Amino acid sequence: MPKGEASGKWSLEEHNETKISFESNVSVLAIVAHPDDETLWLGGTILMHPEWNWHILSLCGGENNERRTKFHNAVRRLDCRGTIRNLDDGLEQLPLQDFSVQGKIMEGLADTNYDLIITHSPFGEYTRHLRHEEVGSAVLNLWASGELHAKELWLFAYSDSQKKHYPKAIYGAHIEVKLPTDIWLKKLGILQEAYGFSAYSWEAMTTPKVEAFWRLEHPTEVLLWHRDSFAPPVDVPETHGKGLHCD
Repeated sequence: MPKGEASGKWSLEEHNETKISFESNVSVLAIVAHPDDETLWLGGTILMHPEWNWHILSLCGGENNERRTKFHNAVRRLDCRGTIRNLDDGLEQLPLQDFSVQGKIMEGLADTNYDLIITHSPFGEYTRHLRHEEVGSAVLNLWASGELHAKELWLFAYSDSQKKHYPKAIYGAHIEVKLPTDIWLKKLGILQEAYGFSAYSWEAMTTPKVEAFWRLEHPTEVLLWHRDSFAPPVDVPETHGKGLHCD
């Protein structure tokens, strides 16, 4: 896909480095596997763009009163609309058929047209959670088939290099959002106060200060993300990527 280009509502501004900026009133749908995924992987970007119209769909956890309450508390603090469903999320992590994940996504949506959709990568963010990978694959297939419509699709771009470190932004991802300190602290606060994670929990220790995304601009690009035929670049800590930056 071409880097540094945009279409539709998207516009680019040239400063000291390439940056991406959007008009107001952009409709954004974030589809995540679990309550807290929206804050952990995307919360800083949400907080930095209150002018966008955000809708968060969490596919798991809706059958649990505590998880549902925590999710809605977090969504309120992010100033978003939120919907939570009850996709199976048992400890066994038994694989789910793609059509069943797609069905749960479509059940949770009153609207299927957005400017931007953001979700998991089919490779996940760490080693490993099957539901993250399944949700990413299902969203890709819904977008490719035209059942979900968006001008762009962004996939979370994080890696733990096979458990060598906490998940972090993949260097070379198409879009990197460097979080100002106050935004990062607010994001961390939501994880700790709305979700109840301790200061030394995996979630708090992971909380990225840089949020990163793979950017797809046309459904035909989904073919590149077939899990059996393509893998994203590995993260290279000592070499910073040259993707689009959103400050």
